[in-house]
Amino acid sequence: MTTIDPTAQATFLTDDAGKVLTWNPACARMFGWTAEGAPGRLLSELIAGDARWPALAAAGGGRVRLRFSGGRDGPACLSLIRQYDATGEPQGWSASITISPSESVHESERVGGTPLSQVVDLLPGTFYAINRAGRFVLWNHNLERVTEMTPDELGAAHVIDMFEPRDRELALENFRRVFEEGAEVSMEINFVARSGRETPIMLGGARVSCDGGDYLFGMGIDIARRREKERRLLLSERALHAASNGIVITRCSGRDNIIEYVNPAFERIAGYPAAEAIGRDPRFMAAPEFDKHERSQVRLALAERRQVGVVFRNMRKNGELFWNDLNITPVRDEYGEVTHFIGILQDVTAIKQRTDHLEHEVNHDALTGLANRTLLWDRLDHAVHLAQRHQSMVATVLIDLNNFKTINDTFGHEAGDVVLKVVARRLQSAVRESDTVARMSGDEFVLVLVDQPSLRFTLRMVERLRRAMTMPVAFGGNEIPVGASLGVALFPHDGKLPAELVRAADLAMYHAKGDGGGVHFYSPEMRSANAKRAALADGIRAALDHDELFLLFQPRMDARNGKVRGFEALLRWRHPKNGVMLPASFLAEAEESGQMVDIGNWVLDQACEFQQQLLQLGHKGMPVSVNVSHREYSQHGFVAGIAARMQHYGLPPGSIEIEIPEADLISNPALGRDISEQLREAGVALSIDEFGKGISDLTFLQQLSVRQVKLSKTAVHDIAGIGRGSMMAKTLIDLGHNLELSVVGEAVETEAQMAFLTSHGCDQLQGTWFSEPLAAEAVRAMLEQRHHS
Repeated sequence: MTTIDPTAQATFLTDDAGKVLTWNPACARMFGWTAEGAPGRLLSELIAGDARWPALAAAGGGRVRLRFSGGRDGPACLSLIRQYDATGEPQGWSASITISPSESVHESERVGGTPLSQVVDLLPGTFYAINRAGRFVLWNHNLERVTEMTPDELGAAHVIDMFEPRDRELALENFRRVFEEGAEVSMEINFVARSGRETPIMLGGARVSCDGGDYLFGMGIDIARRREKERRLLLSERALHAASNGIVITRCSGRDNIIEYVNPAFERIAGYPAAEAIGRDPRFMAAPEFDKHERSQVRLALAERRQVGVVFRNMRKNGELFWNDLNITPVRDEYGEVTHFIGILQDVTAIKQRTDHLEHEVNHDALTGLANRTLLWDRLDHAVHLAQRHQSMVATVLIDLNNFKTINDTFGHEAGDVVLKVVARRLQSAVRESDTVARMSGDEFVLVLVDQPSLRFTLRMVERLRRAMTMPVAFGGNEIPVGASLGVALFPHDGKLPAELVRAADLAMYHAKGDGGGVHFYSPEMRSANAKRAALADGIRAALDHDELFLLFQPRMDARNGKVRGFEALLRWRHPKNGVMLPASFLAEAEESGQMVDIGNWVLDQACEFQQQLLQLGHKGMPVSVNVSHREYSQHGFVAGIAARMQHYGLPPGSIEIEIPEADLISNPALGRDISEQLREAGVALSIDEFGKGISDLTFLQQLSVRQVKLSKTAVHDIAGIGRGSMMAKTLIDLGHNLELSVVGEAVETEAQMAFLTSHGCDQLQGTWFSEPLAAEAVRAMLEQRHHS
């Protein structure tokens, strides 16, 4: 190691008041203080002469007489170098003591004769001396350890190269200030050693003249522990700020406990900004005349310096009372003395209010305030008992809103909630105070109409209910249409028990829904129809398990040259008892029972396999279209499932088309746009079915990625020479072309229909006039025959 002669025999650190912070073995041997006992003692205890610490600190040291070990005094030279913290503020001193064997030796000779190399390795951190060229001329072993460099490598290194690029500009500026301005500098860096190990270090240095040359003498202190403490303090502070409960820290100050800290949750709960709370005793929030016993418990616990938990009322800044669940914990210092209290408070006003209204919440619906299922059964059971006793009738009315899911999908769930609340108010206004209106679940309501003197009286009440359900609900500038299906069952004719009455009303409601809404009274025949419906649902499940479903494929022809341009997949059910069934006879039940998704997945698999066979036979450009319902395409992952199938079967983009009715897309524009975009990205064409059947929104259709529109069957069937029906078909064809879409006429059954559609520019035609739906084998035979003809 490079050394400078002479040697400093003792080196240590002090704080600003001259208290010892570090004490190395050389100091212990020289003065007799141990390394464990020295920190915290004043340096002035070692000074035997008249010199005093403030003067020595101001002068940077000087000639002094010191008390050495063994009780002897002697002359020495004390050198003090200022140290700085992370912000550049002065913090403590680096002290160095040199002595000579004789007072008669000149001070410069004694200093010059001291071997500095013996001192630097005793320092707790890194020590270095750097010349103006930025080269190390003196260092200790700690620098070699931190840098993982050999003495030769350090001697050849430039100091700036040892800084990370982001720190070099500041390092150069500090280097300049030391040599040009004589400034004392400090800075924090993350030193990265050769192995990649990072060490956070506080560097400090100042200019020292030696033999006519100027050098930067400095030290580096490992601040990893300080950084960790800072990180933990920051983490704790963030935790306090993020806590949902209010946190108050107070300082013990006689009878008072002065607030020193409050977190944002406290400010939110109490309404007092931190600036208005800090410096005051928390008693300023007390609610006068309330909860005196609980407050006395707190006062006693504070006086006894122990933990306590209470619930009482406090007052917010705005004067509002709130219930405060308060837990107070004492904080002790290293001597076991309580210096602070931490209070954690939780606003439990809502809990208290919920407790006060428990009975209402248990028995009433939270959204509408109506009786809930629990209270309904109690009221219905009570009504039946009274009717038995008084030989009177009770009407049970089950109401289900029509298309409520569409309301949620179109206008949002907030609109759906508004509709439910408005309907609840209307129902309550339409019945007597003695009757019960309950929300059973979702959009289903049950009414218990007691003391029905006659069937005619019941009819009038139910008609009043029906009219109340026909008025639209205003929301966000929109008029939301509201309709309902009502099922009515009467005690004692339709059931003797509450559960029997509700089941009967449910059956009647289901029949009303099947008829598009309105009112149905229960009849015994409905039970038989319900059994048939249940049998149909079971049969559909069996059809999937036993391969009773199959597909037929109807060709789609080019209107100009008669070539096959594609196929539509049509579902059939080979029922073991009823023979081949068309979709209209079972898909509604599949949709209602939720089995439509499984059926739709099966249809897509079969359609993709059929398309694969066409491609293998060399028939390209003949897409297969599949009809899908709202329940299917609104499922999460619907389009991703189609894309996975196309990849599995090796199908090119555009070989599968998805047909969705125009009315379905318009009823939920947001979902329509989303599905359209997903299909386009997946390489699946979108075809608009039943174009012109209802209200069309051409602006909306222009926003979709659509391949073609298919005229509604009604528009095609109404073609009969000259008339309004023919004009409708022509108008729809023109609209489709104006949208730059291909137009398909389906359900073509007569020559007149075919001729009209062809003459008015319809692009493709489909129907029994050209071909009945064909099995896959028949399709292959037809294409083969057309290929050779």
